[in-house]
Amino acid sequence: MLLDTWLLYLIACIGLSLSPGPNGLLALTHGALHGSRKTLFTIVGGATGFMLIIALCMFGIGALLKTSVVWLTVLKWLGGAYLVWLGIQVWRSPPITGEIDVNASRASGWQLYRQGVLASVTNPKVLLFFSAFLPQFIDPQRNLVVQFFVLAGTFIVIECAVEGLLAKLANRIRHWLKRVGRGFNRTCGGIFIGIGTALPLRT
Repeated sequence: MLLDTWLLYLIACIGLSLSPGPNGLLALTHGALHGSRKTLFTIVGGATGFMLIIALCMFGIGALLKTSVVWLTVLKWLGGAYLVWLGIQVWRSPPITGEIDVNASRASGWQLYRQGVLASVTNPKVLLFFSAFLPQFIDPQRNLVVQFFVLAGTFIVIECAVEGLLAKLANRIRHWLKRVGRGFNRTCGGIFIGIGTALPLRT
């Protein structure tokens, strides 16, 4: 990949990572509930999911979903159902306290990792975006595997950095979040539910 092409891709990845999405919201929520250190499990899970999505898109699955209305519809409903379920879990979370007690947290690192993975892989909009976005930066004359690691690695580094900053920000304003009580959880949960409800209905 030429340097100027990679720089364009880098700028596009920064813009994509800064735009609101389920994984960023999840990192923000987990940062407030569990602390920025434990939220690393969530962030790594999301990165794993994005790695899988980019691999699928680069090797042709994205094109298959574009032509298969049935599979696309199934994926939309599965993704929407998961986000609604996740929103309900966030909604029902206990109020944020002033101090983080990692040992008392009910969520294990594996559970947070799994939520990060599912939040990314069940979002068909991400899959369709990458299937249309990545071909613009692929050079058919060069090794596809090498390009995969360059493209996927660039996006994942940026995405992890952005989500890490969101988690740290949420952790730093915990004392303010404590005053709003369950309102923060219900707001974030409501956003997840709203995204999950609207996702299957969009064309």
